[in-house]
Amino acid sequence: MVFALQKVSPTVVESLADYPPWLVVACATIVAAVLIWLLVKALKWALWVLLIVVLVAGAATAVKLWLG
Repeated sequence: MVFALQKVSPTVVESLADYPPWLVVACATIVAAVLIWLLVKALKWALWVLLIVVLVAGAATAVKLWLG
C-alpha cells in the first residue's frame, strides 16, 4: 500500500517534452560536439604516448643489438 502512494519520477524523455524542440536539439548538438572534442583530445594524447613508446623501444632495441 505504501508503494501505491509514491510518485513515479518522470523519465528523461518526459521531462524534455516540456522544453521547445529547437532547444532540445541545440543542447544535444552542443553536448555531442563537446564529446567529440574530448574524444579527439584523448586520441591525440594517446597517439603521442604511443609515438614516444615506439621511439624509446626502438632506440633501446637498436642499442641492445649494436652492443651485442
